[in-house]
Amino acid sequence: MRTGWPMAPSGACVGVLGGSFDPAHEGHAHITREALKRFGLDRVWWLVSPGNPLKATQPAPLQKRLAQARSVMRHPQVEVSDLEARLGTRYTAETLEALRKRYVGVRFVWLMGADNLASFHHWDRWKSILATVPVGVLARPDAEIAALTSPAARCFAGARLRGPDIRSLGRSNAPAWAYVTIPLAPHSSTAIRAAGAW
Repeated sequence: MRTGWPMAPSGACVGVLGGSFDPAHEGHAHITREALKRFGLDRVWWLVSPGNPLKATQPAPLQKRLAQARSVMRHPQVEVSDLEARLGTRYTAETLEALRKRYVGVRFVWLMGADNLASFHHWDRWKSILATVPVGVLARPDAEIAALTSPAARCFAGARLRGPDIRSLGRSNAPAWAYVTIPLAPHSSTAIRAAGAW
């Protein structure tokens, strides 16, 4: 593996948290630590994206966002990466396909906030994502009802893990997804930008 690429041995369970991280903040770090505990993951990779195809305005420069993310997320099981830029992928479905080809034997779990599950049916090849990679969903303020009644949640209702089974998400075969309620952190990238603090 070339320098700058995250390392993971075959059989490892790696949670993948993608986003613009514009900017990264303690809320991102909080849900990452919870994901490690709740879903039985060996490590988590943050994929700081070059840009978000669903957003009209693009984020701050990638290197600035990477530096901020690395200053916020300091944990021995977490790596902050520009993998999407390295892979040349734009959409989550193609990123996950590229990761599975490059990291043979690694078990990937896509991580996202409840607000993303609420709009997941707008993502490119969203059914394919849920059919091929386990998905861990973490609570976000005021998003639970919209998330759990979303088209994606209804379409894959039979694949939802509950109770003690949630801990085995990282070792589950897709389709499998889990929703966890966690202590909520009030941080918001949007609010930080609006306050002129970024």
